[in-house]
Amino acid sequence: MDINLLSLEEALQILGQLLADRDHHYEIVAIGGGSLLLLGQIERPTRDLDLVALVEKGQLVSANPLPKALIQAAKEVGKALELDTDWLNIGPASLLEMGLPLGFMDRMHTRSYKGLTIHLADRFDQICFKLYASVDQGPESKHFADLIHLKPSADELKKAKSWCITHDVSEAFEAEINRVLETINVSS
Repeated sequence: MDINLLSLEEALQILGQLLADRDHHYEIVAIGGGSLLLLGQIERPTRDLDLVALVEKGQLVSANPLPKALIQAAKEVGKALELDTDWLNIGPASLLEMGLPLGFMDRMHTRSYKGLTIHLADRFDQICFKLYASVDQGPESKHFADLIHLKPSADELKKAKSWCITHDVSEAFEAEINRVLETINVSS
């Protein structure tokens, strides 16, 4: 089931209350379409909320695996609201191991939902992630559409490219990223 802003807010509020009722508190770090929805940067629905990390003692740690109590509560919320079972998606957690854009934590936007604190990636960081995903999934993808919707400047895209090529140093990847940038009229 697709998730819009209202259903995502509802899911997070219920999840936060459920965690608080069970004396749990977690801090999650979200990127992608769900994060962009919460920040008001896009309006398209999404399938899930992509998690790149958890915050423990002020440090980013892998979201893979999620704590069992968080998984259980998220499943219960998902079932109650008829969301996909994996509406909290840890697929992007590998990005943390590869390295997030410099200054990522300083730019995060924070929201609290009782037993849940969510940190949302900033627009610039989203540009980095969306450019990276656009190279992987192409100009017909939702990632490319999101990237265009964010209206990045040429300077932002060049900085994003610098981050992206630290994650794949192959000449083929750089050629693909240059093609994506040319598609949006930014010279490499």
